[in-house]
Amino acid sequence: MPFEVRTDVEYAKPLPAPDATSAPFWRAAAQGELRIQHCPACGHRQHYPRPLCTACGATPEWETTSGRGTVYTFTVIRQYGAKPFRDELPYVVAMIELEGGVRLMANVTDCAPEDVHIDMAVEAWAVRAGDDVGIPYFRPAHAGAR
Repeated sequence: MPFEVRTDVEYAKPLPAPDATSAPFWRAAAQGELRIQHCPACGHRQHYPRPLCTACGATPEWETTSGRGTVYTFTVIRQYGAKPFRDELPYVVAMIELEGGVRLMANVTDCAPEDVHIDMAVEAWAVRAGDDVGIPYFRPAHAGAR
């Protein structure tokens, strides 16, 4: 399910260094999709990308998710002296549990940090940080979207 990809935002943070294993994840985010790995042998889903299934050792395949999930846990960053992070203070870093149970870490945006809570429904969006690199973020899900 495609989600919003912003190209009007300058991404000034360090970029990921995609390799053969992780490149499909970053490329998909740049195109408005959130993908995770799924094992065709045992059905296990995993994130972060790895060359082998962590449950059975088979070669995983990529699966597109809905981009929806809930905040599993989070913290509010209020102090960080390095640019460009200090220009964004305070900000939320959260572990997001996607529909299907896989968790990934990302920032929660588009709301006040004090409004973020555990079990909060969120949806993905991304910033295109390069031709083949999208950085996923999450924001509160629209009312009725879940």
